[in-house]
Amino acid sequence: MRNVLIRISSPAWLWRLVSGVALIIIALFDLLWAGEIGQFYCLPVAGLAFSDGWKGGLVAAVFCSVLVLAMPGGLRVLDRELESAALLCLGLLVGYISDQDRTQRRDLQTRIDQLQSVYEKVQANFEGMKRIERLSAIGQLSAGLAHEIRNPLASISGAATILQHSHETASKQGKCVEIIKSECRRLDGLLTNFLNFAKPRPPRLQAIPVAPVMETVLELARHGIRDKMVHCEAKIQPGLPMAECDPEQLEQVLLNLTINAIEASPDGATVTLSAESAAGKVAVHVTDSGHGVAPANVDRLFDPFFTTKEHGTGLGLPVAHQIMTQMGGMLVANPNPDQGMTFSVLLPARTQA
Repeated sequence: MRNVLIRISSPAWLWRLVSGVALIIIALFDLLWAGEIGQFYCLPVAGLAFSDGWKGGLVAAVFCSVLVLAMPGGLRVLDRELESAALLCLGLLVGYISDQDRTQRRDLQTRIDQLQSVYEKVQANFEGMKRIERLSAIGQLSAGLAHEIRNPLASISGAATILQHSHETASKQGKCVEIIKSECRRLDGLLTNFLNFAKPRPPRLQAIPVAPVMETVLELARHGIRDKMVHCEAKIQPGLPMAECDPEQLEQVLLNLTINAIEASPDGATVTLSAESAAGKVAVHVTDSGHGVAPANVDRLFDPFFTTKEHGTGLGLPVAHQIMTQMGGMLVANPNPDQGMTFSVLLPARTQA
């Protein structure tokens, strides 16, 4: 390939000049030595055939053959005729090969130009699709955020309207104030989750054992949801390697998944946090036996503002997915064979030296 590029970059006039100078020098020396070096005419013949194809090679071969046949002394007539025929064959053969080479290079360049054009069109279409996808995502986020904000604002507006009536009782007024405070907290949580999704803080990665994080998550989950009679347990594979992650963010993700699992499970069910090592990763699974998710909605679980809960914001799982992506891990959801869901957190394993 490199030789082809060298030939492509060499101008034809340079080959003609070198071949012409070589022909003159060879003819002078052949004249001085009485036709003893006629075999060197092959050099200018080959040079001109290379630069101008079979036509140039034929012209050069005929001219050199005339010089060989007309040169006084030297070889016999038969040897000169054989040498002239050899020059003609050389010019035609090298010229034919050179023409084929130029044709192949032109075809190659044509294909390269076509592929470059196709690549530019594909790149332009891809950029256009990315812009459309970004605009679509912004539209979905805006619509979801507006919908989630509208409901608390309606409650606040209704409570404020009631407070305007001075004849209402103190208990009624206190209830309205509580509604306003509750909806304000809801809005604050919604905006906090939205900001965490839009711009989560960079992770502070370190190698840690996941067992203590899992125990903390289970303890927090038990205290966080006391009105559910759900049993929580942990199963940890012996000899589990360290995981490379941000422990605070991992705890946030696992707590979110565990609370979701508890809320989705019926009373008397069991939520299991299990950890194992697989394919160079540490996998932490959160398994429940709840109502599960419809197969058509599994791929939408990590979309912003998509939720199957009655009072959910639809930002918990997208935030968790964003955090895992930043940590270099993965968050995947799979329906259980019987019932419920399993959410798996996959983290890079750090083997001890």
